[in-house]
Amino acid sequence: MQALEGMKVLDISQIMAGPYCTMVLGDMGADVVKVEKTQGGDDSRQMGPYVNDESTCFAQINRNKRSISLNLKEADGLEIFYQLAREADVVVENYRPGVTQSLKIDYETLKAINPGLVYCSISGYGQTGPYRTKGGFDLVAQGMTGLMSMTGEAGGRPLKTGIAVYDIGAGLTAIYSILAAYIHKQKTGEGQFVDVAIAECGLPWFTWEAAAYFAEGRVPQPTGWRHRVSAPYQALKTRDGYLMLGCANQRTWERLCNDVLGRPELIADPRFATNSDRGHHVEALESLLESLFVEEDMSHWLRLCDAAGVPAGPINDFADAMEDPHYREREMIQTLDHPVIGRMQTLGFASKLSQTPPRIRRPAPTFAQHTQEVLATLGVDDARLAALRERGVVR
Repeated sequence: MQALEGMKVLDISQIMAGPYCTMVLGDMGADVVKVEKTQGGDDSRQMGPYVNDESTCFAQINRNKRSISLNLKEADGLEIFYQLAREADVVVENYRPGVTQSLKIDYETLKAINPGLVYCSISGYGQTGPYRTKGGFDLVAQGMTGLMSMTGEAGGRPLKTGIAVYDIGAGLTAIYSILAAYIHKQKTGEGQFVDVAIAECGLPWFTWEAAAYFAEGRVPQPTGWRHRVSAPYQALKTRDGYLMLGCANQRTWERLCNDVLGRPELIADPRFATNSDRGHHVEALESLLESLFVEEDMSHWLRLCDAAGVPAGPINDFADAMEDPHYREREMIQTLDHPVIGRMQTLGFASKLSQTPPRIRRPAPTFAQHTQEVLATLGVDDARLAALRERGVVR
């Protein structure tokens, strides 16, 4: 048995934030029915690369779901959706605010059908506020929240993060919010509305930055390869490349000096006496450390750091990470069979639950693959299904 077995989810989201949320719910055992528009389905189906004309982008983020296609602008399509919503525990959508009302699939409408429904809306700026009607995207949010102003090097061009951190962050925020609301529903029978904004989901992560700003009015600046508070906690150059060194407290700093570098006198240097001192003199510290690190290859320093208990690691590219034996043993790369793509690899689960582990029960669906299967549970027979298809209500 899986943790969310028995939870029924209607997913009417697309691209990334919503689908990531519903994928994880599916990984945990929820029954996720993905409702796609009749013309082309989820827009990520049109995003390459492709294998056998099937989008691998879509396949990576939509496993453990069943796909149906409904034209919600048709009365019969809307009625079918209402039938599904009546039995659902959760609905996840990411339309621009106002669209669900025009389609008559908003929370208030569905609440009248199913008072226990947990309805999660993911949008650019949330359902309230002066920006509510604006379209929101990950990169816009990275700029608006100040993230890009502190990413990269001082004086350089603003840089985005390497991944769509706010799209995924909105998905993660939606997951824990839905689970909290679902627990409340189990206790009381009462559903509720969950409002998640891409442009604000990352703000609570800015802990050190908020500490400096609210206490001293200090606006965080780009720190490049260095940590904002701790030192040395940064990338350092060795003879054959860069490594990441994580001396985030006094004990690891002293171990670095004594056991890795063999330079105990650095501990007594007043410039480096405390973490705060090292932070204030980070450029001098970096220059000194790199003059030592460039004398040997990265592997030499990593061996010494591991032996001394000093956190350190290589700066891998994605291919290196995917081949790392640690991630392989921890099953962070999974292999499955897709009906069109064939044998394929996908990312595994960061959550390791001892009693109810996540698992891949089915690959990402082909477009509208499960329409007949799902509609049959509503009593739609073959003749009616054929008529609905003929009229473009379903695909």
